[in-house]
Parts: sequence; structure tokens; C-alpha cells
Amino acid sequence: MSELNKISIRVGEFEFESEGSQLEVDEKFAQFKEEGFWNIITERLDEAKDIAIDNSNSAAQEKSFSERGKKFHTLIENCSIEGKPDQVLGALHFLRDIEGLDDCPPRVINALFEQANIEPPGNLSLYINRLLEKKFLSIAKKHDDKNRFAELTDAGRKHLQKKAEN
Repeated sequence: MSELNKISIRVGEFEFESEGSQLEVDEKFAQFKEEGFWNIITERLDEAKDIAIDNSNSAAQEKSFSERGKKFHTLIENCSIEGKPDQVLGALHFLRDIEGLDDCPPRVINALFEQANIEPPGNLSLYINRLLEKKFLSIAKKHDDKNRFAELTDAGRKHLQKKAEN
């Protein structure tokens, strides 16, 4: 008594099915491959795999976009805040006025940029000093001019509001 073998492959509109002895199934499969259908199927499978990987990478990237990062990113986009000094001003507004933080060290500000998938400012002190010179930020005397305690002034808020209106 011979053993019955069966193979069934379906990819899109391409279908291969064979049933019989091992030799019969192997011969039919070899013929299927010679006719070029196997190459088409493997190409389609590779394309489907690439699409799945791309979708997975996109989903992972979106997931790594924290809720906090999404909100900050939306603020930057909706208010048309371009340029690092204005983005730093926006970050301080977000951290202090929206999240209610009193202490905003550089690591917190840089983390916010990273969570929003925006290039961090790098030399944060440089930007904060420029914003202090423009009177967009102030630091209370009780904090010994430490940048981590910089707060938006009315002029800084007006500047951001003007950006949002443009």
C-alpha cells in the first residue's frame, strides 16, 4: 500500500495542489516551478513580508511616540513653531504651563524633544540665554539664575501666541 502525500499552496490568485505518491507530488511540484509560478509566488510572499515589516516598524515608531511626545509635537506643528530657540520656548511653555513642572532641567527638556521625535536642541543653555536676552524668559532671583527654573514672561507668551496665529 502506497502512502498518500498532499501539498496545497495558495498565494493570491495562484494556487498549487497535488495529491498522490511522493514521486507524483514531487514531479508535479517540479513542473509547477519550471512554469515560473513558484518564482511569482515567492516574489509575492517577499513583497507581503516587506510590507508587514514596514507596517510593523511604523507601528513601533508610533507606539514609541509617547502620549506626552505626541502632545508636544502637536503643539509645535499646530503653532508653526520653527527654529530651536522658539521650540525651546515652546518646550518650556509645555512643561511649565501645561504639565505644571517647576523644575525643568536640560535632561527633561531634551527627553521631551526625543519623545516628540524632534531633534533635541543640544546646547540648551545657549538657547535659554538668548531667550533671556530677548526677555521671553525670566528666572526668579531665589533660584540663583539657574536655567532649569526659567519661566516664560508675558513677552514670551505673546511671542508664542503670535507664532500660533500665523
